[in-house]
Amino acid sequence: MTPKDIIFRDSFSLRGPSIWTYPPVIETWIDIGELEDFPSDKIPGLYERLSAWLPGLIEHRCNYDERGGFLRRVREGTWAGHILEHVVLELISLAGLPDGFGRTRETTTRGVYKLAVSNFHEGCTRLALDIGRRLLLAAIHDEAFDLAAAIDPLQRLVDRKYLGPSTAAIVGAAEARGIPYIRLLDDGNLVQLGYGAAMRRIWTAETDQTSAIAETISRDKDLTKELIAAVGVPVPEGHAVSDADDACAAAADIGYPVVVKPTDGNHGRGVFIDLTTAEAVRQAYAIAVEEGSGVLVERSIPGIEHRLLVVGGRLVAASRSDFIVVTGDGRQSVQQLIDSQINTDPRRGVSELHPLSLIRIDSAARIELERQGLNADAVPSAGREVLIQRNANHAFDCTDDVHPANAATVSLAARVVGLDIAGVDVVCRDIAQPFAEQGGAIVEVNAGPGLLMHIKPGIGKPRPVGQAIVDNLFAEGASGRIPLVGVSGSRGKTPVARIISHFLHLAGKSVGLACSDGLFLGQRQTQQSDAANWAGGRRLLVNRSLNAAVIENGGPVILAQGLAYDRCQVGVVTNVLPELDDLSRWDVQPTGSAYYTTWRAVYRTQVDVVLPTGAAVLNAADPLTEDLAQLCDGEVILFAAAAASLAALSAHRAAGGRGVYVNAGRICLASGQDEIRLCRLGDAPLIGKEKHPEAIANLLAAIAAAWALGLTQEVMVTGIKTYGLDLDDPFALLPHRGHKAAGVTSRI
Repeated sequence: MTPKDIIFRDSFSLRGPSIWTYPPVIETWIDIGELEDFPSDKIPGLYERLSAWLPGLIEHRCNYDERGGFLRRVREGTWAGHILEHVVLELISLAGLPDGFGRTRETTTRGVYKLAVSNFHEGCTRLALDIGRRLLLAAIHDEAFDLAAAIDPLQRLVDRKYLGPSTAAIVGAAEARGIPYIRLLDDGNLVQLGYGAAMRRIWTAETDQTSAIAETISRDKDLTKELIAAVGVPVPEGHAVSDADDACAAAADIGYPVVVKPTDGNHGRGVFIDLTTAEAVRQAYAIAVEEGSGVLVERSIPGIEHRLLVVGGRLVAASRSDFIVVTGDGRQSVQQLIDSQINTDPRRGVSELHPLSLIRIDSAARIELERQGLNADAVPSAGREVLIQRNANHAFDCTDDVHPANAATVSLAARVVGLDIAGVDVVCRDIAQPFAEQGGAIVEVNAGPGLLMHIKPGIGKPRPVGQAIVDNLFAEGASGRIPLVGVSGSRGKTPVARIISHFLHLAGKSVGLACSDGLFLGQRQTQQSDAANWAGGRRLLVNRSLNAAVIENGGPVILAQGLAYDRCQVGVVTNVLPELDDLSRWDVQPTGSAYYTTWRAVYRTQVDVVLPTGAAVLNAADPLTEDLAQLCDGEVILFAAAAASLAALSAHRAAGGRGVYVNAGRICLASGQDEIRLCRLGDAPLIGKEKHPEAIANLLAAIAAAWALGLTQEVMVTGIKTYGLDLDDPFALLPHRGHKAAGVTSRI
């Protein structure tokens, strides 16, 4: 290690809730070496270089919870690991990603820290870590650093890999409703909203409700016009043409001005409007025919183009385009005027994050300039207005101006085509007046419309289009969730998970189980290798045939992979036994400073993710039970297998809590002081005559989970009496009889 260096020693991609936070993070172990003896106040010029290179650091509040709080820490003295955390977060923000999470904690090895930062996309986060390290070292050693050149590949990677703005808006709306999401493609916009049988899928602004037939119809503009015209929707007169001569003949028949466009083009490519001569039609045809499988010639509708967004048969947003005009100064060419008067607008850019696109002199613009006797190199006289594009960029929100009759018309057009989400292009003089009064018409009905113009309009207020789409996919009150049970602890996880799965199966649920014994769909085992990991759990959640899931998570999974789900209805912690858990790989300490990772931090993760409407199932005999119970957002149900635990259980019942225990040889359910006796303990094949304390605890934990899920007493009793009958050796599920104790030897 060179002097004053930072070395990345290890790294874990935590793709779900972990000891750090709920969303995914990358945890990197960094070794700062001799920098441990050089906090920031002992490195001359470090504060000045960091604040100059990354002025956005002034917004990092840090421990002081005030603007400039982090830079204050740098001035007063903080260590390289903490500084790297904030540098990486700022780089992530500069690259176009949302504001992120960051934490740095020391380990028991001097100079080695655990650094966790938000992981919106793994490739992007790892690149940001690498760039951040190089930037910080350059600042420490007073070396030159080209931030623009360093961050450019990160920005390009974000543009390619992160969710597009339309998808991100829908995902954000789903999260606001508490609906979980899973990105199904690493570099695409195919996203699952919800889990299992409750899931829906989106692909940008298309959903699993978007008909393939409807999408095909929308691509055929001539067919679309025919269908919507048949129900009285106003459309421009026109028809498909076979060649340039046919296009000129059609234009003469319709009457100038006309529009020439591809029959199945998109994004306005190859569309030419207000053509007034046969020569212009020929030029336009030659370009339009290259953009699609055919060409349409239509009557040109007077007015301005508007894009109206229809979701679920309801108008939710509208945007108006405008002319692109430059004013000559007698010195600059048309191209120079575009660059200086239009493309300098910060709202314009090449990425999807810009609401307005850069203006280029394309084929349509060249024809427009030729009409005015100009070209890109021509120098217009001072004060002369030059039209560059007609109907360019839908920059102006006009949702509140749309006349109700027009809203009804575009909604009808979307329904006739069959689209659940449609971008309807309308040309009219005034969107606030009915189409019939001004000769307005619908010119296109598009599937998969872009949402950015409504999310981030150039002028006007943003519209909640993502929320409209989510509300159309999920009924009011629907969460996109299925009954989900997470099982964690030092030992006993696998038998508890299997018993819970058995109960759910008896209740008529199509249940999936991911545990150390493998992957199970109902009674069928589909994977024999260890599935108590993130991948095993995720395989259940993307299976739309399942309406319930049970997922086992050991300490190593929580520490190295994160949970496969964001929240659960029931979270079970069987026990916390540091003497049985070998978590030294992650420097987990039994107790210690808040800066170190402890067993409490590991297993609280399972309790942290319990929904407010759910329950945590905890072992009354465990010393950490009271501590973990305080962390639960939902209810807490205690189970107790040994008489020594009954004092804690009694206190819980006295406070009105629920518990599961054994009394006089019978399995009992208690809610406050009310007690229900389910059946004799000896009725359970799993228990048998030996009555192993571990087996009793496992059964009681599973019963408590079933009770939390709302399963009936009949189901629970049947499950108790039948679980283990199909096992050659029911006691094989006990750790001391040869079955590996989950969380002790499970692979990660």
